[in-house]
Order: sequence, then C-alpha cells, then structure tokens
Amino acid sequence: MKVLTIGSMNIDHVYSVDHIVQPGETLTTGGMNVFLGGKGINQSMALAKAGAEVYHSGMIGKDGTMFLEACKEYGVNSDYIRTIDVKTGHTIIQVDKNAQNCILLYGGANQCLTAEFVDEVLGNFEKGDILLLQNEVNMLPYIIDKAYEKGMQIALNPSPFDDKLSECDLAKVSIFLLNEIEGGQISGQTEPDAILDKLQELYPEARIVLTLGKDGAVYAHKNERYTQPIFKVEAVDTTAAGDTFTGYFLAGIIDGMEIPDILKMSAKASSIAVTRAGAVQSIPYRKEVEEALK
Repeated sequence: MKVLTIGSMNIDHVYSVDHIVQPGETLTTGGMNVFLGGKGINQSMALAKAGAEVYHSGMIGKDGTMFLEACKEYGVNSDYIRTIDVKTGHTIIQVDKNAQNCILLYGGANQCLTAEFVDEVLGNFEKGDILLLQNEVNMLPYIIDKAYEKGMQIALNPSPFDDKLSECDLAKVSIFLLNEIEGGQISGQTEPDAILDKLQELYPEARIVLTLGKDGAVYAHKNERYTQPIFKVEAVDTTAAGDTFTGYFLAGIIDGMEIPDILKMSAKASSIAVTRAGAVQSIPYRKEVEEALK
C-alpha cells in the first residue's frame, strides 16, 4: 500500500514575539527563522519519518528547490513535484511566549494545480492506496472525485476550513483527521461528543480522528470510540503538532496496528515535535518515538 500526498509546500518565516500582534500595533520580534513547511509536506515528512512509503505531489517555484533536497534527505519520493514559474507558497508565522501561533498564508504555486497534472499523478496509483489531502491546494473537489473513482482511500485534513470545502463531496472521504474547531465547522456542534455524533451521522462509513489540544484526541468508527490523553511537555512551537499526529496515525494504519496503540504513538510523536522549533525539522523519527514510549 502506497501513500500519495497532493499537498502544499510553504517556506515558513517564523517570528518570535512576546504576544500576537494587535491591529495597528508595531511589534519588535525576538528573532526570525526560516523553515520548510506547508501542511502537505509536513504530513508527508511525518509519514516518512514514521516509516511509511510516501510520495509527495504539488507545485513549487524556482525558489523552492530546498523542498526537493529535503525530500531526498527524509525519504519522501518527489517524482511528482513540479517546478513552475510562480513563487513558492509561503507563510508569516508569529509564535508567542506561550508557544501559541498565528499564521498568514500566501498560496503561490500551491494554487496552480491543473486537471491534467492531477490525472497524470493519480495514474500512477491504484485501488486501496491512500491519498492524503489538506485544503492548501486548489482542485480539491476534482482530486477527491478522481481518486474515489480509482478506489483510493481518501484521508482528509480539512484545514484551513473555508468555503472551498463546501464544493467537495465529503461522503467520499474514508478518514477525517481534524481538530475541534474544524470538526465544529463541519458538524455545527461545539462539544466533542456531539461533533463526533454528527460527523458519524453525516459520514457513517468514515473513520474520524478528532484532536482536542490539551484534552488529547478521540477516534470514532461505527461502534468504536477510543480516547488518548496528551503527553505533557514544555511546548516551544506547536506549528507541526497536528501534522505530526496525522502522519503517525496513517503510518500506524498502514502497519496494521491496533487503534489504541496508533493513538498513543501519534500523541507521543506530537509531544516530541512541540518541544522543538519549526515544522519539518521538529518531527521525530519512529525509533525516537518508540524509545520514548518504553
């Protein structure tokens, strides 16, 4: 079973601040770092570091060659990454003294996918393979429809949540990986149990992983429900926490692990990631996670 991510690649400009800047305010930063990021590539890297065979697909500009180098370094297949004459996507991220963040996103090359490109990439995958998607690239409804026609398992992290998702046939999604805010936006509910109940009513065949920040995560599928508390750590940067969880969860599914064990491994991996700055660089390798669980 192979995993294909059709997803974003962003150059992250991360600024350390005392507090998130307010309207009209000019704020001096405590430092600035440049990292590789984007929910798509973060999740591909997490999958690779968790031991999965993963292929990443998307668009970068001529300023994005570092993503090809990183894929080679971390074991992500980059055969389906194309370089075009548009700037690579980028973000401006503020991280405050409590490790909370806010993110300004410029889509750039991530918004330049075409139907022809999607068809070409999907032509290399088969029924049963996993397609991992987020909402930081264009063509999402088309990608979902075409992958569903092929019989692929579609895993969706509906982030950032916006009106584009209303154009997608979410009934074709096999696995939802989402946080409490996104779950509430889709379901119209506010409490975790009510969110899960409504999502299961809307999408009765789908597996649902709902992350709840400091309250851990919950998994629901038909009559099964499992909860996983967080591992308490001193957080430095929470930017890639959810992406790390997503990658490790899918890697566990591919390996045929039991759901409670997958949730525990994913939570531990996320707890390690938040103790480090950056996105791709912060994600731990499987061996490190397994050692930390002993």
